[in-house]
Amino acid sequence: MKRIFLFLVTNIAVLLVLSVTLRLLGIEQILDREGVGLDLNALLVLAAVIGFGGSLISLLISKWSAKRMVGAQVIEVPSNTTERWFFDTVKRHADKAGIGMPEVAIYEAPEINAFATGWNRNSSLVAVSTGLLQNMTQDEAEAVIGHEVSHVANGDMVTLALIQGVVNTFVIFLSRVVGYLVDRVVFKVERGHGPAFWITVIIAQFVLGILATVVVMWFSRQREFRADAGGAALAGREKMISALERLKLNHERPQLPDQIAAFGISGGVASGIKHLFMSHPPLDDRIAALRESGRVSPVRRA
Repeated sequence: MKRIFLFLVTNIAVLLVLSVTLRLLGIEQILDREGVGLDLNALLVLAAVIGFGGSLISLLISKWSAKRMVGAQVIEVPSNTTERWFFDTVKRHADKAGIGMPEVAIYEAPEINAFATGWNRNSSLVAVSTGLLQNMTQDEAEAVIGHEVSHVANGDMVTLALIQGVVNTFVIFLSRVVGYLVDRVVFKVERGHGPAFWITVIIAQFVLGILATVVVMWFSRQREFRADAGGAALAGREKMISALERLKLNHERPQLPDQIAAFGISGGVASGIKHLFMSHPPLDDRIAALRESGRVSPVRRA
């Protein structure tokens, strides 16, 4: 469960940098030009610039960040039969899915995992762990690769960036509205912003950010079902089911680093309220969805 976590962390960091930069440049003063009123239109524009700016920058650097986080080695020219099989399988799936050939990479890790990322369908990365290549059959590995290629073909990272941009915008907008109301109504500040405004904004942004994460994680879980269906369409339904069953045996082993957990195929295990923050559905639910699907839809083409 680690692809989205990296995206979210990067996104939050960019948001903070943009917010501080705009503050230092004095641009946030448009929110309170006369010291007595709140310009909601200007606030919404500013929130959108910061919100979508952070999200889109995170998207643009997602491939670069992911490769460096796991130390992935891009395969330019396959040097052995395993690399050749991996490279050819990605190409075959990419051609079938109607996308440009992704960069292909392998990273050293004992767990069974893989990820795909990139800012568009024709500039992406598909990477697998050495543990996956060593511990999965070729049929199972083929299905996992199909799953990751399906993420690219479905434009999941772009859609995620847009959703994150929307929720960022509303978090920034609403947190400042709440801060303004507390400042004016509760503390009776008549001009400018008092300390209560900034304290309230920070608290509101934190709380609203948690709620926004729930929305993003819900979308992430839905896209995993679609990617499973896409992997089944590319490699075969039984191969995809077998791959997910193999992943169930892998949960007790070390996973990807926390910073990129949401990039992986397997996700994590959680119950109760923690389930709301999972980027992946439970593997049993994913397997059941594939078993119950009488007919798997092909990967969507542009």
